[in-house]
Formats: sequence, structure tokens, C-alpha cells
Amino acid sequence: MCPPEHFGVLYEINPWMHREVSVDLDRAREQWGGLVATLVEAGASVELMEPQPDLPDLVFTANAGTVNNGRYVPSRFRHPYRQPEVDHDVAWFRANGFEVTPLPEAVAHEGAGDALPFRNVFLSGYRSRSDAAAHGPLSALLGVPVRPIELVDERLYHLDLTFCPLDDRRALVAPKAWDRYGRTVVEALVPEPFVLEDDEVLAFCANSVVVGTTIVMAACPPRVGRQLEAWGFDVAVAGIGEFLKAGGGCRCLTLALDVAIPAAATPPPSWGTAAAR
Repeated sequence: MCPPEHFGVLYEINPWMHREVSVDLDRAREQWGGLVATLVEAGASVELMEPQPDLPDLVFTANAGTVNNGRYVPSRFRHPYRQPEVDHDVAWFRANGFEVTPLPEAVAHEGAGDALPFRNVFLSGYRSRSDAAAHGPLSALLGVPVRPIELVDERLYHLDLTFCPLDDRRALVAPKAWDRYGRTVVEALVPEPFVLEDDEVLAFCANSVVVGTTIVMAACPPRVGRQLEAWGFDVAVAGIGEFLKAGGGCRCLTLALDVAIPAAATPPPSWGTAAAR
């Protein structure tokens, strides 16, 4: 995680961002601190990255890259505003003992915002911020299969706004945000999906952080809360309204470092070519 010392809505690169909307930085610091405290109380260990002037979105560490088994694949940002973040991200991961393996220069991919582990694969979104062509190289670098999902709602510009893995059987899902192929992939992969309604998706329910049996969410509508409790989860709501002004929720503000999907026994297939059909 990265403290929000330089956070603000200084440019517009998603439908949630409007430069005329001001951020209350004191309130953002308070909300971010509350999220950290909630995660630690749930059992998480939080490592910090130093904030940097002129990089307001560095706080959204989910977009720093993709992690698996101690290997870190840095993001390649489509928008020039965020590209300067990469050097700081790479320096942090190298200093903390991760193996750094970059993607080819020709493709865009925005890290864990568009790549979520579920069981023995990664699901990876593409269209607005990540390229379909990134999935083959990402699969090879991570050593596991990567299943592509096209994101068809511009408001839901990253996969982590539409999919939240809860355990190896269950996930919060927003299938209206995906193409037909993506819906088929998730239906085959997730035994017990909970389909979010439109208002629940736009409340950033899928952009939650799972720590053991605790789900840390920006908001928890009653229907979602009842289902999570029926599944044996505890819900912790962390107010992060200042960050929602930039289109970022709880998960956007974090990057899991302990992802460990075993390497495939055989070379993983290139799912990128199928996605580009």
C-alpha cells in the first residue's frame, strides 16, 4: 500500500474521474488509515511504499503489476500519466527480493487491477486499459494459465471492479460487464458465483479485499451482506469515498504480495490469441 500524500484527481482516464471534483486530502488520509487498520485487524500484514510527488495514482497499488510465487511482472500503463509510476514500483519490488520479469514493450497491461487469481489460473481483463495481446506473455511469465475476459462496460474499466474471488469455490461476479466468452469462462471456473445487481456493482462491492474469512468492502448492501454471512464470511466496511472520486475502491488501494499459484506442469497455452478472435 502507498499513503495518499499526493493523491488527487489531476487528470481523467476513466469515467469516474473529473478534474473539477476536488479531493479532501485530510479526509483521504483518514480514510486510508482506517482501511489499513481494518486490514491489520482482519489479520493482514501491510508493507508500505513511499508516495511520490506528481504521481497521484501511485496510491492505487493494485495497478503496480502482477505477483505470483515471488515473481513480479510490472504493469505497462496505456496512459502516459501513469507510466512514471513503473520505475518506483520496480525499485520497491527489487529492494524487497522479488524477481522482476517485464512484459514486452508492445503490450499494455495494468497489473492486479486486470489480473485476479482464482484456483489454478489468473483471470485477466482487457479492452479499456489492458490489451488482449498481453495474456499470452503474462501466462508465460507467471507460469500459469491466463484466461482473458473482455470488459464491455466503460464504467467498469478494470476486472477488479467486476470480479472478487472469495475462496476456491465462490466469487462475487458482474457478468453483464463481460463479453460472452468471458461469461462462459467464469461459469465454467467458479462453482458458486454470486451475481451482483447493477447498483451493487456500482457501489464497488466487487472491489473488495479478502483476508481469511473477512471481506473488507467500501459498502455492503443488505443482499450482499446476507449472502456473505450465509457463506461464513465477516464483513468489514471501510469508508473510502475520497478515493471513489478517482474510480478506486478498497482492492485498488492494495496489492497482494502472497499470491502463490503453482506453476503449470506443462507450458501454459497462449490465451491471448483466443481473446483477439
